[in-house]
Amino acid sequence: MKTANLTLRGAALATAVLLGATACGSGDSASSTANPKVTVILGTASDSFYNTLGCGAKAEGKKLGATVDVQGATTFDPATQTPILTSTVAKKPNAIVIAPTDSKALGTPLKQANEAGIKIVTADTGLDDTSFISSAVSSNNEEGGAEAARTLAKLVGEKGKVVIIGGTPGVTTADQRIKGFETEIKKYPDITFVGVQPSTPSGGVVEAARLTAASLSKDPDLAGIFSISTPASDGANNAIKDAGKVGKVKVVGFDAGPAQVEQLKKGTVQALIAQKAEEIGAEAVRQAVNAVQGKKVTKTIGTSFVSITADNLGDANVSKYVYRSTC
Repeated sequence: MKTANLTLRGAALATAVLLGATACGSGDSASSTANPKVTVILGTASDSFYNTLGCGAKAEGKKLGATVDVQGATTFDPATQTPILTSTVAKKPNAIVIAPTDSKALGTPLKQANEAGIKIVTADTGLDDTSFISSAVSSNNEEGGAEAARTLAKLVGEKGKVVIIGGTPGVTTADQRIKGFETEIKKYPDITFVGVQPSTPSGGVVEAARLTAASLSKDPDLAGIFSISTPASDGANNAIKDAGKVGKVKVVGFDAGPAQVEQLKKGTVQALIAQKAEEIGAEAVRQAVNAVQGKKVTKTIGTSFVSITADNLGDANVSKYVYRSTC
């Protein structure tokens, strides 16, 4: 942990140095505000949700006459995201749209970027300190967690043991989904919530599979799982297949990437709670451009979600929210 903290502090200092050198004239000219430059920093470039968000951001930028550059690290981790932020600030965009990988660690370098004249908008995940950001755009993750609880309760016949797989403490989306699930699942007296199996930032599918296998071993009579993210859903899928419990343990996954949809079709996962990823990306860029151009911005924007099952997947109004790997 000490090494990681030193890495983050070093990256933050590097950001500060760059900001000191670039603070003058960032995004002040009439031409730059008419055709603003916006950099979108994804939570990770390897996730279909974030790729879809990036597609929405690019499409909206084209509509608005803005240049949108999309970047992202290979892992969802502040230690890998902070250097990308540092190099982005050096290029002096008019605005940064970012999915912070830690609600505290990214706060200081982003605040420094804002003090240098760069508008900041968060998309999907957020920050503890929102005083300096122009807008925060995300799904209503607490309600999404509650919907997952209701869906899972129905799937398990409102009885038995259920667990949450995944979710890194300090990541706002995970915290909110867990809160929503825990609150809602209490309404079912015959369901026993056995807790959360949290993941580390870089744990990914392998760790989620290990956590699921451990849960199945600890509670052989486990009835249901809420997989809180794409990697958690993939990992749970793998562990359930290995344990020979496909269909016996009901799974509700959060997010709807291509792999998750295949799991849904095969019956390993029974329901997916899909976010409106493209809409989040588009709205975040819209707010960023408005902030740069001195137009009205909305401080907090919450988007809804769609519950996808094998039964409604063929509906075009539902399938359009399935995430994609490329634009």
